[in-house]
Amino acid sequence: MIEVGKKAPAITLLDGNGNKRTLKEFEGKKIVLYFYPKDDTSGCTAEACDFRDSFPKFNKTKAEIIGVSPDSVASHKKFAEKYELPFILLSDEEKKVVEKYGVWKEKSMYGKKYMGVERTTVLIDGKGIIRKIYPKVKVSGHVDEVTKDLEAI
Repeated sequence: MIEVGKKAPAITLLDGNGNKRTLKEFEGKKIVLYFYPKDDTSGCTAEACDFRDSFPKFNKTKAEIIGVSPDSVASHKKFAEKYELPFILLSDEEKKVVEKYGVWKEKSMYGKKYMGVERTTVLIDGKGIIRKIYPKVKVSGHVDEVTKDLEAI
């Protein structure tokens, strides 16, 4: 499980272009690491587009936005192109990172239980330390909250 004040667990995953990406490559920058359930679904699209529309604010705070879901590299590429997303989406098809970060959880819909990603955002400072965790994110207003909190770290 991740905790505020602890080092963020290492990540090595492929982006939408099939390139291997790590958290370590962003050392010295703040990171908005957001976990979401599925490309091109209503809530996930709204969240991604909110991050996209606020992208200039994140540039001002020198923060990188990185989205992670269990979708494939090809799915991420298509999703990013369709909505002109200017940030990195990482593919965690083996669900190793979502499990490491504690966001792969049992969920329930219409009484049916299943495993899935609990929408969660993690703020990481330039030294790789977790500064804030937003569990069970509600999409509306979330990006504004993250932007404000980034200014404090």
